[in-house]
Amino acid sequence: MANNQSVRRHLDAFTRGRIIGKLEEGRSVTSVAAEFGIAHSIVSRLWRQFQTTGTAIWGFSSGRPRGTTPADDRYIVLQARRYRRLHGGGLFARRPVRCVPLTPAHRRRRSLWCREHRNWRDNEWGRVLFTDESRFSLSSDSHRILIWRERGSRNHPSNIIERDRYGGRGVLVWGGIMLGSRTDLHIFNAGSVYGTRYCNEILLPYVRLFRGAMGLQFLFMDDNAPCHRTVAAEQLLESEDIERMDWPARSPDLNPIEHVWDFLGRRLAARTLLPV
Repeated sequence: MANNQSVRRHLDAFTRGRIIGKLEEGRSVTSVAAEFGIAHSIVSRLWRQFQTTGTAIWGFSSGRPRGTTPADDRYIVLQARRYRRLHGGGLFARRPVRCVPLTPAHRRRRSLWCREHRNWRDNEWGRVLFTDESRFSLSSDSHRILIWRERGSRNHPSNIIERDRYGGRGVLVWGGIMLGSRTDLHIFNAGSVYGTRYCNEILLPYVRLFRGAMGLQFLFMDDNAPCHRTVAAEQLLESEDIERMDWPARSPDLNPIEHVWDFLGRRLAARTLLPV
C-alpha cells in the first residue's frame, strides 16, 4: 500500500494525462497499467478520481493528525528555551534530598554529638556495631519530584524535603555493620516490632553474640525508636552487660548503615518484577 502511494505521487502530470487519454479512448485499465508498468490499482484510482473530480492531480493527504495543538507547540518551545536559560544560569533539575523534620533542640543535640565524636579514631569507631531497621517497598517510586538547583547545593536547606520514615507498606528488615564485620540481614515477618519482639529477634540472637565475641570494649548503637527504648530492652542490655552508645534523636543520616540501605534500595529499584 505504501509503495503504491509512493508511485502515485511520483507520476508526473504528463504521464497522468497520457494514462487518462488512453482510458478515454476506450482502453481497459489492465492494458494501460501493463503498458506503463504500474499497478492495476494505481490506474484504477487515477481513472476513478478523474471521473469524480474531473482532474488527475493527486491531492495531498494530511497524514496522521497532529498530537499537539498550536498552543501546545508554543508551550513546548517556551519550555525548551526556559530549560536552556536555566542551564546557562547554572541550574539543573535534580531530585531533592529528603530528611526527617528537625526542631532546634534536635539540631543542637546532633551538633553536640558530632563535636564529641569528631576526633574519634578507627580503633574507637571499630568497636561500634551500627544497627538500624529499614523498610523497602516492592513497587517503584511514582511520586518523583524534581527541583531546580545549582551544582554543589544538594544539601542546602532550601533543596531538602522533610519526610518521616517508615511511611507506607513494604518489607521491614534489620541489620548491623562494623569495621570488618556485619550481621545477617534479618527480615521481620508481618506485624509490628515491639519491645519483646526486638529482644527475642534482634538483641538475643545477634547483638549478644557480638558482645560475647568482642568483650567489654563492645559498643552497641541503635536509635531511639520506641521498641528500642522499652523496659524489656533496657533490662536485657543491662543483664548482658552491653554498653549502648548515646545517640541523638532523629539522626538516621549520622548512621553509616544508611549507605547500605541506599545500596540495597537502588538494587531493588533496578529489578524488573514479573506480574503476578
